[in-house]
Amino acid sequence: MTSPLWEVFIRPRRGLAHTHVGSVHAPDAETALRNARDVYTRRQEGVSIWVVPAAGITASSPDEKDAFFDPAADKVYRHPTFYDVPEGAPHI
Repeated sequence: MTSPLWEVFIRPRRGLAHTHVGSVHAPDAETALRNARDVYTRRQEGVSIWVVPAAGITASSPDEKDAFFDPAADKVYRHPTFYDVPEGAPHI
């Protein structure tokens, strides 16, 4: 029997976000964490590792992106083009 699949997220340095780097098979979370460390941080690439059961992830479908994200298009005030950017504030 195959062990469950775990998704692995690594934070490369403090202050940065965790990013998905791959997957590992393991019977439990502790083993998944050790396997992820051995596979994805052999050269000390990270300061933090998350492992998440792949079966616990729910994702939107790329095929339904238009219908799923349509409500956001109705809120033009959320787009930065709605506001005038003051001079001297180039990074807003």
